[in-house]
Amino acid sequence: IHSLIREKRWAELFDQLDLNKDGHIDIVELRAGLASRGFSRKSLEKMVEAGDTNQDGVLDFEEFTQYLRAHEKQLKLMFHKLDKNNDGEIDVAEIRDCLRSMGVNISMNDATRILLSMDKDGTMTIDWNEWRDYFLFNPLTNMEEVARYWKRSMMLDIGEQLTVPDDFSEEEKKSGYVWRQLMAGAMAGSVSRTGTAPLDRIKVFRQVHGSSDFTGSVLTSFQVMWKEGGPWSLWRGNGINVLKIAPETAIKFTAYEQTRTLRVHERFVAGSLAGATAQTAIYPMEVLKTRLTLRKTGQYTGIADCAKQMLQKEGVRAFYKGYLPNLLSIVPYAGIDLAVYETLKFAWLNRNIGLADPGVMVLVGCGAVSSTCGQLASYPLALIRTRMQAQASLKGAPKLSMLALIRNIVSQEGVTGLYRGISPNLLKVIPAVSVSYVVYEYTRMMLGVDIEGRRGGKGKS
Repeated sequence: IHSLIREKRWAELFDQLDLNKDGHIDIVELRAGLASRGFSRKSLEKMVEAGDTNQDGVLDFEEFTQYLRAHEKQLKLMFHKLDKNNDGEIDVAEIRDCLRSMGVNISMNDATRILLSMDKDGTMTIDWNEWRDYFLFNPLTNMEEVARYWKRSMMLDIGEQLTVPDDFSEEEKKSGYVWRQLMAGAMAGSVSRTGTAPLDRIKVFRQVHGSSDFTGSVLTSFQVMWKEGGPWSLWRGNGINVLKIAPETAIKFTAYEQTRTLRVHERFVAGSLAGATAQTAIYPMEVLKTRLTLRKTGQYTGIADCAKQMLQKEGVRAFYKGYLPNLLSIVPYAGIDLAVYETLKFAWLNRNIGLADPGVMVLVGCGAVSSTCGQLASYPLALIRTRMQAQASLKGAPKLSMLALIRNIVSQEGVTGLYRGISPNLLKVIPAVSVSYVVYEYTRMMLGVDIEGRRGGKGKS
Protein backbone atom coordinates (compact mmCIF):
# COMPACT_ATOMS: atom_id res chain seq x y z
CA ILE A 1 0.00 0.00 0.00
CA HIS A 2 2.78 2.42 0.99
CA SER A 3 4.63 1.89 -2.29
CA LEU A 4 1.39 2.38 -4.29
CA ILE A 5 0.69 5.68 -2.52
CA ARG A 6 4.31 6.72 -3.08
CA GLU A 7 4.21 5.85 -6.81
CA LYS A 8 0.93 7.79 -7.17
CA ARG A 9 2.48 10.83 -5.46
CA TRP A 10 5.51 10.67 -7.76
CA ALA A 11 3.27 10.41 -10.86
CA GLU A 12 1.39 13.55 -9.76
CA LEU A 13 4.69 15.35 -9.14
CA PHE A 14 6.02 14.36 -12.55
CA ASP A 15 2.83 15.60 -14.21
CA GLN A 16 3.10 18.96 -12.36
CA LEU A 17 6.73 19.42 -13.36
CA ASP A 18 6.29 18.32 -17.00
CA LEU A 19 5.02 21.73 -18.14
CA ASN A 20 4.94 21.06 -21.91
CA LYS A 21 3.53 17.53 -21.39
CA ASP A 22 6.16 15.87 -23.63
CA GLY A 23 6.84 13.07 -21.14
CA HIS A 24 10.23 14.53 -20.13
CA ILE A 25 11.44 16.98 -17.47
CA ASP A 26 14.36 19.23 -18.36
CA ILE A 27 16.34 21.67 -16.20
CA VAL A 28 14.13 24.62 -17.28
CA GLU A 29 10.95 22.83 -16.17
CA LEU A 30 12.59 21.80 -12.89
CA ARG A 31 13.62 25.39 -12.18
CA ALA A 32 10.11 26.65 -12.95
CA GLY A 33 8.34 23.92 -10.98
CA LEU A 34 10.60 24.12 -7.93
CA ALA A 35 11.21 27.90 -8.01
CA SER A 36 9.30 28.44 -4.76
CA ARG A 37 11.72 26.09 -2.98
CA GLY A 38 14.66 28.33 -3.82
CA PHE A 39 17.01 25.66 -5.23
CA SER A 40 20.13 26.86 -7.02
CA ARG A 41 20.67 25.89 -10.66
CA LYS A 42 23.69 23.84 -9.55
CA SER A 43 21.54 21.72 -7.19
CA LEU A 44 18.99 20.95 -9.92
CA GLU A 45 21.70 20.17 -12.46
CA LYS A 46 23.12 17.65 -10.00
CA MET A 47 19.70 16.06 -9.62
CA VAL A 48 19.26 15.67 -13.41
CA GLU A 49 22.83 14.35 -13.71
CA ALA A 50 22.20 11.74 -11.00
CA GLY A 51 18.90 10.52 -12.48
CA ASP A 52 19.67 10.75 -16.21
CA THR A 53 20.70 7.14 -16.89
CA ASN A 54 20.54 7.34 -20.73
CA GLN A 55 22.52 10.62 -20.78
CA ASP A 56 20.00 12.54 -22.96
CA GLY A 57 19.96 15.60 -20.68
CA VAL A 58 16.32 15.14 -19.55
CA LEU A 59 14.42 12.87 -17.15
CA ASP A 60 11.61 10.62 -18.36
CA PHE A 61 9.08 9.18 -15.87
CA GLU A 62 11.07 5.99 -15.31
CA GLU A 63 14.32 7.89 -14.64
CA PHE A 64 12.46 10.34 -12.39
CA THR A 65 10.96 7.59 -10.20
CA GLN A 66 14.21 5.62 -10.25
CA TYR A 67 16.11 8.69 -8.96
CA LEU A 68 13.53 9.35 -6.22
CA ARG A 69 13.51 5.68 -5.19
CA ALA A 70 17.33 5.57 -4.90
CA HIS A 71 17.44 8.97 -3.19
CA GLU A 72 14.74 7.94 -0.71
CA LYS A 73 16.73 4.79 0.13
CA GLN A 74 19.77 6.98 0.83
CA LEU A 75 17.66 9.32 2.96
CA LYS A 76 16.34 6.33 4.94
CA LEU A 77 19.91 5.25 5.73
CA MET A 78 20.80 8.80 6.81
CA PHE A 79 17.68 8.94 8.98
CA HIS A 80 18.48 5.67 10.78
CA LYS A 81 22.11 6.71 11.24
CA LEU A 82 20.95 9.89 12.96
CA ASP A 83 18.21 8.23 15.01
CA LYS A 84 20.57 6.80 17.64
CA ASN A 85 17.86 5.70 20.11
CA ASN A 86 15.70 4.14 17.35
CA ASP A 87 12.50 5.88 18.45
CA GLY A 88 11.62 6.84 14.86
CA GLU A 89 12.28 10.52 15.48
CA ILE A 90 15.33 12.78 15.37
CA ASP A 91 15.83 15.36 18.11
CA VAL A 92 18.20 18.32 18.59
CA ALA A 93 20.80 16.36 20.58
CA GLU A 94 20.99 13.69 17.85
CA ILE A 95 21.59 16.36 15.17
CA ARG A 96 24.34 17.99 17.23
CA ASP A 97 26.03 14.67 18.13
CA CYS A 98 26.00 13.55 14.50
CA LEU A 99 27.61 16.78 13.33
CA ARG A 100 30.19 16.72 16.11
CA SER A 101 31.18 13.20 15.09
CA MET A 102 31.92 14.67 11.64
CA GLY A 103 34.09 17.39 13.15
CA VAL A 104 31.48 20.15 12.75
CA ASN A 105 31.25 21.69 16.19
CA ILE A 106 27.91 23.48 16.52
CA SER A 107 26.01 24.86 19.49
CA MET A 108 22.62 23.61 20.71
CA ASN A 109 21.04 26.79 19.29
CA ASP A 110 22.41 26.12 15.79
CA ALA A 111 21.23 22.48 15.98
CA THR A 112 17.77 23.73 17.04
CA ARG A 113 17.64 26.04 14.02
CA ILE A 114 18.49 23.16 11.68
CA LEU A 115 15.73 21.10 13.31
CA LEU A 116 13.17 23.94 13.10
CA SER A 117 13.76 24.30 9.35
CA MET A 118 12.52 20.69 8.93
CA ASP A 119 9.96 20.38 11.75
CA LYS A 120 6.60 21.06 10.08
CA ASP A 121 4.26 19.88 12.84
CA GLY A 122 5.96 21.81 15.69
CA THR A 123 6.80 18.72 17.79
CA MET A 124 10.51 19.74 18.07
CA THR A 125 11.42 16.38 16.54
CA ILE A 126 11.71 15.21 12.92
CA ASP A 127 9.85 12.09 11.86
CA TRP A 128 10.58 10.11 8.69
CA ASN A 129 7.96 11.94 6.57
CA GLU A 130 9.33 15.39 7.47
CA TRP A 131 12.87 14.21 6.81
CA ARG A 132 11.96 12.70 3.41
CA ASP A 133 9.92 15.73 2.27
CA TYR A 134 12.70 18.10 3.25
CA PHE A 135 15.40 16.32 1.25
CA LEU A 136 13.41 14.68 -1.56
CA PHE A 137 14.35 17.19 -4.27
CA ASN A 138 17.56 18.25 -2.63
CA PRO A 139 20.76 16.59 -3.87
CA LEU A 140 22.39 17.15 -0.48
CA THR A 141 23.32 13.73 0.75
CA ASN A 142 24.37 14.33 4.34
CA MET A 143 23.79 16.55 7.34
CA GLU A 144 27.26 18.04 7.09
CA GLU A 145 26.30 19.62 3.76
CA VAL A 146 23.23 21.25 5.32
CA ALA A 147 25.31 22.75 8.11
CA ARG A 148 27.96 24.01 5.71
CA TYR A 149 25.52 25.67 3.31
CA TRP A 150 25.45 28.80 5.40
CA LYS A 151 29.18 29.11 5.89
CA ARG A 152 30.60 32.21 4.28
CA SER A 153 31.74 30.40 1.19
CA MET A 154 32.32 33.61 -0.75
CA MET A 155 34.89 36.35 -0.41
CA LEU A 156 32.94 39.56 -0.71
CA ASP A 157 34.98 42.70 -1.10
CA ILE A 158 33.38 46.12 -0.78
CA GLY A 159 36.73 47.87 -0.77
CA GLU A 160 37.01 48.28 3.01
CA GLN A 161 37.52 44.96 4.75
CA LEU A 162 37.64 41.60 3.04
CA THR A 163 35.20 38.87 4.02
CA VAL A 164 37.34 35.75 4.10
CA PRO A 165 35.63 32.31 4.19
CA ASP A 166 35.92 30.96 7.71
CA ASP A 167 35.16 27.26 7.54
CA PHE A 168 36.95 24.80 5.30
CA SER A 169 37.02 21.03 5.80
CA GLU A 170 40.27 19.10 6.11
CA GLU A 171 39.54 17.49 2.74
CA GLU A 172 39.29 20.92 1.08
CA LYS A 173 42.62 21.98 2.60
CA LYS A 174 44.44 18.86 1.42
CA SER A 175 43.08 19.14 -2.13
CA GLY A 176 44.40 22.68 -2.52
CA TYR A 177 40.80 23.90 -2.95
CA VAL A 178 41.22 26.51 -0.19
CA TRP A 179 43.98 28.44 -1.90
CA ARG A 180 42.23 28.32 -5.26
CA GLN A 181 39.13 29.74 -3.55
CA LEU A 182 41.19 32.48 -1.87
CA MET A 183 42.91 33.25 -5.18
CA ALA A 184 39.53 33.65 -6.90
CA GLY A 185 38.47 36.00 -4.09
CA ALA A 186 41.66 38.06 -4.35
CA MET A 187 41.21 38.41 -8.12
CA ALA A 188 37.59 39.49 -7.63
CA GLY A 189 38.68 42.03 -5.00
CA SER A 190 41.33 43.48 -7.32
CA VAL A 191 38.87 44.09 -10.16
CA SER A 192 36.15 45.33 -7.79
CA ARG A 193 38.48 47.83 -6.05
CA THR A 194 39.85 49.09 -9.36
CA GLY A 195 36.31 49.61 -10.68
CA THR A 196 35.21 51.65 -7.68
CA ALA A 197 38.56 53.43 -7.00
CA PRO A 198 37.34 56.90 -8.12
CA LEU A 199 34.52 56.78 -5.52
CA ASP A 200 37.01 55.62 -2.90
CA ARG A 201 39.30 58.56 -3.70
CA ILE A 202 36.43 61.05 -3.24
CA LYS A 203 35.59 59.41 0.10
CA VAL A 204 39.19 59.81 1.34
CA PHE A 205 39.31 63.46 0.23
CA ARG A 206 36.05 64.24 2.03
CA GLN A 207 37.18 62.41 5.17
CA VAL A 208 40.43 64.38 5.32
CA HIS A 209 39.41 67.83 4.11
CA GLY A 210 36.06 67.90 5.91
CA SER A 211 33.72 70.68 4.86
CA SER A 212 36.47 72.98 3.52
CA ASP A 213 37.00 71.27 0.13
CA PHE A 214 35.12 68.76 -1.97
CA THR A 215 31.68 70.01 -1.07
CA GLY A 216 28.85 69.57 -3.56
CA SER A 217 27.87 66.42 -5.42
CA VAL A 218 29.97 63.39 -6.27
CA LEU A 219 30.02 64.61 -9.88
CA THR A 220 31.52 67.97 -8.83
CA SER A 221 34.21 66.10 -6.90
CA PHE A 222 35.07 64.05 -10.01
CA GLN A 223 35.44 67.28 -12.01
CA VAL A 224 37.80 68.80 -9.39
CA MET A 225 40.03 65.68 -9.42
CA TRP A 226 39.99 65.47 -13.24
CA LYS A 227 40.96 69.15 -13.55
CA GLU A 228 43.88 68.75 -11.11
CA GLY A 229 45.47 65.61 -12.59
CA GLY A 230 43.58 64.34 -15.63
CA PRO A 231 41.57 61.08 -15.93
CA TRP A 232 44.29 58.85 -14.41
CA SER A 233 44.25 60.88 -11.20
CA LEU A 234 40.89 59.23 -10.36
CA TRP A 235 42.80 55.99 -9.69
CA ARG A 236 45.52 57.40 -7.41
CA GLY A 237 46.22 55.06 -4.50
CA ASN A 238 44.50 52.12 -6.21
CA GLY A 239 47.75 50.24 -6.96
CA ILE A 240 48.65 49.71 -3.32
CA ASN A 241 45.00 49.11 -2.40
CA VAL A 242 45.05 46.12 -4.78
CA LEU A 243 48.54 45.00 -3.71
CA LYS A 244 47.50 44.67 -0.07
CA ILE A 245 44.70 42.19 -0.87
CA ALA A 246 47.07 39.20 -1.13
CA PRO A 247 48.86 39.61 2.24
CA GLU A 248 45.62 40.62 3.98
CA THR A 249 43.78 37.52 2.71
CA ALA A 250 46.61 35.14 3.57
CA ILE A 251 47.19 36.56 7.07
CA LYS A 252 43.48 36.81 7.89
CA PHE A 253 42.79 33.24 6.82
CA THR A 254 45.87 31.82 8.58
CA ALA A 255 45.01 33.73 11.79
CA TYR A 256 41.40 32.53 11.60
CA GLU A 257 42.55 28.94 11.26
CA GLN A 258 44.25 29.17 14.65
CA THR A 259 40.92 30.00 16.35
CA ARG A 260 38.44 27.95 14.31
CA THR A 261 34.92 27.35 15.64
CA LEU A 262 31.31 27.42 14.51
CA ARG A 263 29.67 29.17 17.48
CA VAL A 264 28.54 32.67 16.64
CA HIS A 265 30.00 34.57 19.61
CA GLU A 266 33.30 32.70 19.34
CA ARG A 267 33.36 33.27 15.59
CA PHE A 268 32.98 37.00 16.25
CA VAL A 269 36.03 36.95 18.57
CA ALA A 270 38.00 34.83 16.08
CA GLY A 271 37.02 37.15 13.21
CA SER A 272 38.05 40.22 15.19
CA LEU A 273 41.39 38.67 16.15
CA ALA A 274 42.06 37.59 12.56
CA GLY A 275 41.16 41.10 11.35
CA ALA A 276 43.39 42.72 13.96
CA THR A 277 46.33 40.46 13.06
CA ALA A 278 45.98 41.17 9.34
CA GLN A 279 45.54 44.92 9.90
CA THR A 280 48.63 45.12 12.14
CA ALA A 281 50.77 43.35 9.56
CA ILE A 282 49.65 45.39 6.55
CA TYR A 283 48.98 48.70 8.32
CA PRO A 284 51.95 50.57 6.74
CA MET A 285 50.37 49.78 3.36
CA GLU A 286 47.12 51.36 4.59
CA VAL A 287 48.96 54.59 5.47
CA LEU A 288 50.76 54.60 2.11
CA LYS A 289 47.42 54.10 0.36
CA THR A 290 45.97 57.20 2.07
CA ARG A 291 49.03 59.33 1.25
CA LEU A 292 49.09 58.17 -2.39
CA THR A 293 45.33 58.74 -2.77
CA LEU A 294 45.69 62.33 -1.51
CA ARG A 295 48.85 63.17 -3.44
CA LYS A 296 49.06 66.12 -5.82
CA THR A 297 50.36 65.68 -9.38
CA GLY A 298 54.13 65.08 -9.30
CA GLN A 299 54.35 64.78 -5.49
CA TYR A 300 55.60 61.16 -5.53
CA THR A 301 57.01 59.08 -8.39
CA GLY A 302 55.50 55.87 -6.97
CA ILE A 303 54.93 53.68 -3.89
CA ALA A 304 58.65 53.32 -3.07
CA ASP A 305 59.24 57.09 -3.37
CA CYS A 306 56.28 57.84 -1.08
CA ALA A 307 57.59 55.38 1.55
CA LYS A 308 61.12 56.83 1.28
CA GLN A 309 59.92 60.44 1.72
CA MET A 310 57.75 59.48 4.72
CA LEU A 311 60.66 57.63 6.35
CA GLN A 312 63.09 60.55 5.82
CA LYS A 313 60.72 63.32 6.94
CA GLU A 314 58.60 61.62 9.62
CA GLY A 315 60.39 58.45 10.73
CA VAL A 316 59.09 54.90 11.21
CA ARG A 317 56.22 55.98 13.49
CA ALA A 318 54.48 57.67 10.55
CA PHE A 319 53.66 54.22 9.14
CA TYR A 320 51.45 53.45 12.16
CA LYS A 321 49.54 56.73 12.36
CA GLY A 322 45.88 56.20 13.18
CA TYR A 323 46.57 52.61 14.25
CA LEU A 324 44.48 52.86 17.47
CA PRO A 325 41.18 54.02 15.85
CA ASN A 326 41.79 51.45 13.11
CA LEU A 327 42.12 48.67 15.68
CA LEU A 328 39.06 49.90 17.59
CA SER A 329 36.97 49.99 14.40
CA ILE A 330 37.53 46.26 13.77
CA VAL A 331 35.36 45.19 16.74
CA PRO A 332 32.13 47.06 15.79
CA TYR A 333 32.69 46.18 12.13
CA ALA A 334 33.19 42.45 12.75
CA GLY A 335 30.48 42.27 15.45
CA ILE A 336 27.72 44.07 13.55
CA ASP A 337 28.67 42.46 10.24
CA LEU A 338 28.32 38.98 11.79
CA ALA A 339 25.18 39.80 13.82
CA VAL A 340 23.34 41.24 10.80
CA TYR A 341 24.46 38.33 8.60
CA GLU A 342 23.20 35.76 11.13
CA THR A 343 19.89 37.66 11.56
CA LEU A 344 19.26 37.86 7.79
CA LYS A 345 20.28 34.25 7.35
CA PHE A 346 17.81 32.92 9.93
CA ALA A 347 15.08 35.29 8.74
CA TRP A 348 15.47 33.64 5.31
CA LEU A 349 15.48 30.15 6.85
CA ASN A 350 12.31 30.89 8.82
CA ARG A 351 10.52 32.26 5.73
CA ASN A 352 11.62 29.30 3.62
CA ILE A 353 11.04 26.40 5.99
CA GLY A 354 12.11 23.09 4.47
CA LEU A 355 14.99 24.52 2.45
CA ALA A 356 18.69 24.07 3.05
CA ASP A 357 20.04 25.83 -0.01
CA PRO A 358 19.62 29.62 0.09
CA GLY A 359 21.06 30.11 -3.39
CA VAL A 360 24.06 32.27 -4.20
CA MET A 361 22.14 35.54 -4.65
CA VAL A 362 20.68 35.30 -1.13
CA LEU A 363 24.18 34.77 0.29
CA VAL A 364 25.53 37.71 -1.73
CA GLY A 365 22.63 39.91 -0.61
CA CYS A 366 23.07 39.00 3.07
CA GLY A 367 26.81 39.61 2.78
CA ALA A 368 26.38 43.00 1.12
CA VAL A 369 23.79 44.25 3.66
CA SER A 370 25.74 43.00 6.69
CA SER A 371 29.04 44.48 5.44
CA THR A 372 27.34 47.83 4.81
CA CYS A 373 25.89 47.85 8.35
CA GLY A 374 29.34 47.00 9.72
CA GLN A 375 30.82 49.90 7.76
CA LEU A 376 28.19 52.36 9.01
CA ALA A 377 28.92 51.40 12.63
CA SER A 378 32.69 51.76 12.30
CA TYR A 379 32.72 54.75 9.92
CA PRO A 380 33.53 57.55 12.45
CA LEU A 381 36.59 55.60 13.63
CA ALA A 382 37.61 54.95 10.01
CA LEU A 383 37.34 58.70 9.31
CA ILE A 384 39.54 59.56 12.33
CA ARG A 385 42.05 56.91 11.21
CA THR A 386 42.25 58.43 7.70
CA ARG A 387 42.75 61.94 9.11
CA MET A 388 45.53 60.75 11.40
CA GLN A 389 47.18 58.88 8.50
CA ALA A 390 47.08 62.05 6.41
CA GLN A 391 48.67 64.31 9.06
CA ALA A 392 52.17 65.20 7.89
CA SER A 393 54.33 65.18 11.00
CA LEU A 394 56.28 68.34 10.21
CA LYS A 395 58.13 70.13 12.98
CA GLY A 396 55.86 72.62 14.67
CA ALA A 397 52.66 71.17 13.14
CA PRO A 398 50.00 70.16 15.71
CA LYS A 399 49.83 66.41 16.29
CA LEU A 400 46.24 65.79 17.24
CA SER A 401 45.33 62.66 19.17
CA MET A 402 42.29 60.53 18.39
CA LEU A 403 40.10 62.17 21.07
CA ALA A 404 41.28 65.71 20.16
CA LEU A 405 40.37 65.06 16.53
CA ILE A 406 36.89 63.81 17.47
CA ARG A 407 36.32 66.90 19.66
CA ASN A 408 37.50 69.21 16.85
CA ILE A 409 35.26 67.64 14.23
CA VAL A 410 32.16 67.59 16.46
CA SER A 411 32.65 71.24 17.58
CA GLN A 412 33.30 72.54 14.04
CA GLU A 413 31.00 70.36 11.91
CA GLY A 414 28.67 68.60 14.37
CA VAL A 415 28.15 64.84 14.61
CA THR A 416 27.51 64.67 10.84
CA GLY A 417 31.17 65.63 10.38
CA LEU A 418 32.10 62.13 11.58
CA TYR A 419 30.20 60.71 8.59
CA ARG A 420 31.79 63.00 5.97
CA GLY A 421 32.34 61.09 2.71
CA ILE A 422 29.87 58.33 3.47
CA SER A 423 27.73 58.95 0.38
CA PRO A 424 30.43 57.92 -2.18
CA ASN A 425 31.24 55.04 0.17
CA LEU A 426 27.66 53.74 0.08
CA LEU A 427 27.41 54.40 -3.66
CA LYS A 428 30.22 51.93 -4.31
CA VAL A 429 28.72 49.02 -2.31
CA ILE A 430 26.37 47.68 -5.02
CA PRO A 431 28.82 47.98 -7.96
CA ALA A 432 31.67 46.62 -5.80
CA VAL A 433 29.68 43.58 -4.67
CA SER A 434 28.29 42.93 -8.17
CA VAL A 435 31.69 43.17 -9.89
CA SER A 436 33.30 41.14 -7.10
CA TYR A 437 30.70 38.38 -7.49
CA VAL A 438 30.88 38.19 -11.32
CA VAL A 439 34.70 38.10 -11.39
CA TYR A 440 34.71 35.60 -8.51
CA GLU A 441 32.37 33.30 -10.48
CA TYR A 442 34.47 33.40 -13.66
CA THR A 443 37.79 33.03 -11.83
CA ARG A 444 36.67 30.03 -9.79
CA MET A 445 35.32 28.40 -12.98
CA MET A 446 38.72 28.90 -14.63
CA LEU A 447 40.38 27.37 -11.56
CA GLY A 448 37.92 24.45 -11.59
CA VAL A 449 36.20 25.20 -8.27
CA ASP A 450 32.44 25.60 -7.96
CA ILE A 451 30.67 27.68 -5.32
CA GLU A 452 29.66 24.66 -3.28
CA GLY A 453 33.26 23.57 -2.91
CA ARG A 454 33.52 20.73 -5.39
CA ARG A 455 36.23 20.29 -7.97
CA GLY A 456 35.37 18.36 -11.10
CA GLY A 457 32.03 17.31 -9.54
CA LYS A 458 33.68 15.38 -6.70
CA GLY A 459 34.19 15.95 -3.00
CA LYS A 460 31.89 17.78 -0.64
CA SER A 461 31.62 21.25 0.79
